Amino acid sequence: MPITTPYIPSFITVHLGAPSSDAQNVTISFPDYIKNVASSEIYPTWNESAIYANIYAQISFALNRIYLEHYPSQGYSFNITNSTAYDQAFTPGRNIFENINKIVDNIFNDYIRRIGYAEPLAAIYCNGTTATCNGLSQWGSEELAKQGYSSINILKYYYGYNIELVQEAPVMGIRSSYPGYTLRRGSFGDYVVIIQSSLNRISQNYPAIPKIYPIDGIFGENTERAVTAFQEIFNLTPDGIVGKATWYKIVYLYTAVNKLGELESQGQRLFGIYLTYPDTISEGNSGEKVFILQYFLSVLAQFYDFIPFIEISGFFGPETKNAVIAFQRGKNLPQTGIVDNVTWNEIYREFRGIVSTVFEGNSSQKTFIPFSGTTLRLGSEGEEVVTLQQYLNSIANVYNGISSVSVTGNYDESTMNSVMQYQREFGLRATGNVDRTTWNSIGNTYLSILSSEDPQPTQYPGYELSIDQADSNNN
Repeated sequence: MPITTPYIPSFITVHLGAPSSDAQNVTISFPDYIKNVASSEIYPTWNESAIYANIYAQISFALNRIYLEHYPSQGYSFNITNSTAYDQAFTPGRNIFENINKIVDNIFNDYIRRIGYAEPLAAIYCNGTTATCNGLSQWGSEELAKQGYSSINILKYYYGYNIELVQEAPVMGIRSSYPGYTLRRGSFGDYVVIIQSSLNRISQNYPAIPKIYPIDGIFGENTERAVTAFQEIFNLTPDGIVGKATWYKIVYLYTAVNKLGELESQGQRLFGIYLTYPDTISEGNSGEKVFILQYFLSVLAQFYDFIPFIEISGFFGPETKNAVIAFQRGKNLPQTGIVDNVTWNEIYREFRGIVSTVFEGNSSQKTFIPFSGTTLRLGSEGEEVVTLQQYLNSIANVYNGISSVSVTGNYDESTMNSVMQYQREFGLRATGNVDRTTWNSIGNTYLSILSSEDPQPTQYPGYELSIDQADSNNN
């Protein structure tokens, strides 16, 4: 539910600590904030095109937080934090480098967005040495600059070629999305359109919320029904009225489901990885098992307020330890900060529950669940069979020689026949059983189909989606 008219805020309020910490809030002009961040994050001796690229990313990241009301929608009285575990560095009172001061004055009202989309890009970045991410590498940008890349080509290298710069956006006070009054049956206008389109987006992940059609800006029976369903799911008073609490809960969930879209690209790295408990994971560890743990925790953080957001870096540092302790505390486990067998299995169980509830409620899943270690065969049943049947149905939509099946969770003869058809189609031994090789092959085919069909999942398109557009323009 972003604000869709480009603008730059006059001021930004920064929380000097983690979101839930008892820390001071500082309000500062937006250009001065970006100058501080840039002076804290990058080196003034870098090539100018690298400096420009990094500052564009920093501006866009901060604006994305503001446009989506990321923290106000959770009840906080600030726009962003200075904790690098959540946001970007900000050091009150620090010196500002002269060249950065001039560059920011020149471009503070420019930002990155995806072509055809409205809001600023959530321009994730990391240093590229001690931490890597699915976004801009700060040191990598300097290397590209040395090779002659311009700032926009550096940004396209990391964020894709379907981005553009919004330039010279007007400066004004921060605009709250909440209209300042309740919306109920009989209300009409642009704010009702926002509620209708946002609930339709959220309903893609929470199918118990009925679709609102048409999106007409009139708060009628269908809108009231969808609002009530939303309130019931998220433990709000189910009165069908959109007051401040319901409005900002919709904002928060809208942001969360879009954030899950960003995490999906991370989740695809799990393809083919065996996810049974590896061994004890603790502070100082690094590698793939830490990456997987951080990915799980990042997904859980979208739904559990007590779990802090962390960077998916593959290194188990203090922030990851704090997230593990928060999870253990929330689940009444020993608060060791160490991931033993019990903690791993509980984290994975919660993750699978979210995948089943959120992703599997759609016409197709959005992540590939790695092989569980148990071969599926005639007579098997459970959530792995449900997942298999959904994968097969997605594949059957593309490959005519593979039959679709009923999603029942029971590995019946029709499922076995569909598996055998798949195995023959892809040169596997046609046993009708799904071992690791067949499961991974099915998963790889499934992901290939998704990547060829899906648009960029992380950005709001800037226009309302109707039911007829849901499949072709799903964001």
